[in-house]
Amino acid sequence: MKKNILYKIYSAVFIGICLVPSAFMPFVKSDASDEKRRLSDAPKIKDDNGNINFEYFDEFETYFSEHFAFRQQLVTLDGRLKSTVFGTSPNDDVIVGKNGWLYYGETVNDFLNIDTLSDRGVNNIKNNLEMMNNYCEQNNARFIFTIAPNKNSVYPEYMPFNYSPTENKGNYEKLSESFEDDFPFCDMKEVILNTESNIPLYHKKDTHWNNLGAYAGHARLLEMLGREKCPSGNWTIRNDHQGDLADMIYPSEKPDDMQIYSDYEYKYQYLGHFRAFDDMSIKTFCEGKNGNLLMYRDSYGEAILPFMAECFGSAEFTRTVPYRMDGIGENGADTVILEIVERNIPDLQKYAPVMPAPIEESLKFKNLEVCHDVTVKYEKNGKYIHIFGELGKDFFSGSNTKIFITANGINYMAFNAFEDKLLEHEGETSDNGFSLYISEDSGVNPENITIITINDDGSAVSSQ
Repeated sequence: MKKNILYKIYSAVFIGICLVPSAFMPFVKSDASDEKRRLSDAPKIKDDNGNINFEYFDEFETYFSEHFAFRQQLVTLDGRLKSTVFGTSPNDDVIVGKNGWLYYGETVNDFLNIDTLSDRGVNNIKNNLEMMNNYCEQNNARFIFTIAPNKNSVYPEYMPFNYSPTENKGNYEKLSESFEDDFPFCDMKEVILNTESNIPLYHKKDTHWNNLGAYAGHARLLEMLGREKCPSGNWTIRNDHQGDLADMIYPSEKPDDMQIYSDYEYKYQYLGHFRAFDDMSIKTFCEGKNGNLLMYRDSYGEAILPFMAECFGSAEFTRTVPYRMDGIGENGADTVILEIVERNIPDLQKYAPVMPAPIEESLKFKNLEVCHDVTVKYEKNGKYIHIFGELGKDFFSGSNTKIFITANGINYMAFNAFEDKLLEHEGETSDNGFSLYISEDSGVNPENITIITINDDGSAVSSQ
C-alpha cells in the first residue's frame, strides 16, 4: 500500500513538473532578446485568404517549443549541465572550450583546415579583389582589404583537445599568400598575434574581438593609410559584456564577459537615424578631420567603427551585399576598406560588386577552342544590366582563369563570382561562375554576347 502511494505521489509530482511550462505559458513570456533572434508567431487555423492552414500543428509545435514558460531558464540549466559536467554544448553553433571559452561552430572547418578553397577558388577571389583595387585606383581612392581572423585562429589553445587541425593550409593562409607584395592587404591575424597585451584581445564568450583588439586593428589600418590613429585614452576593464555565444546556451544568465573601455571622448557624430551598431548602413562625420571613408564590414566592424569614424571627416560603414562601388570617385570616398571575417572568405567569389565592368582593349591568347556548355542569365539592376551565369568545366584549365564578355566589339572583364541565389542554387558553391554589370546605355544585348575564358597557360575557350 505504501509503495502504491509513493508511486502515485511520484507520478503526480513528475506530471506536475512537466505541466509547469504549459500551465504558466500565458503568464510567463519568452524574451526573444535573450537569444538574439525573432521567435515564431502564434499559428492561425486559417490563413490570410480564409483557407484552412494545414501546417497548423507543425507551426504550433514550433511555437510552443519557443514560448513555453521558463524556457530561457531551462535552456540555461541544460547548457550549464552539459558544458560543466560533460564539456559539451547543447547547441551545434557553439563549441565549449577549455576554461570557459566558447567558440562559434561555423569556424570548425577553418580551424581544422578542411573543406578549403580550391586553387582556382583562391585565384578567383584574388582576381576579384584586384579588380576592386584597380577600380578604386582609377577613381583616385585608396583600397585596403583585411580579414578579421576567427577566434580559434588566434586563441587555439582553449579549443577542446579532440579538435586536431590537419597539416593543410587554411583559406586565410592560402589567400594571403597569393597576394603580390604591392597588394594592399592588412594581415589582421599578424596584428593580433603581435600585439603585446596582458589580456586577451577577443571575448571569452563571444565570437568577436573586444574593444582593445579592434583598436589594435584600426591602428594598423590607419598606419597603412599614413593617417594618425584615434587616441586611446585610459583603458578600464568591466565584466559586463554578454557574449553572443553565451546567449545561445546560457540565455538567462547576466552579462559577465570581460570588455575593455576607453575614457576617450569621441567627437564624431551620426548622420541620419542611428539605431545600433548592427544597422545595415551607418554614416558619420567628425568636425576638423578630413577624408571620406567607405568601409564594407560585417559584425567585426561594430567594435572598430568608433575608432575609424573618429579619424575621417565623413564615413559610411555598410553591411550591404553585394558591395556597391559605383559611387566611388568624384565627390565619393577617397578611402575604401573591405573587411570580412575569416569564416566568410568563400563569399568573396559569390557576389560581384556593383560597379561598371572593366574594359580590356584587346585579348591575348595562344589558341582558341569552342564550348557551348554555358548558363547565362541577366536582369536589370538600376542603371546596369547584370549578366551572370556558370560555365562548363571545359572552359577552364589550370588554376587561374579570367573571364570576358564580348559584345559590340568591346571586351568586358567579369568577376569570378557564382551568384548562387540568382541562379536558384542558394547555398551551393562553384568555381566556374561569372558576374558583371554593364551600363544600360552601352546598348549591349545580353542575348547576343560571347563569353571567352583565358587561362594562365595562354589557352582560351569561347562560347561561339
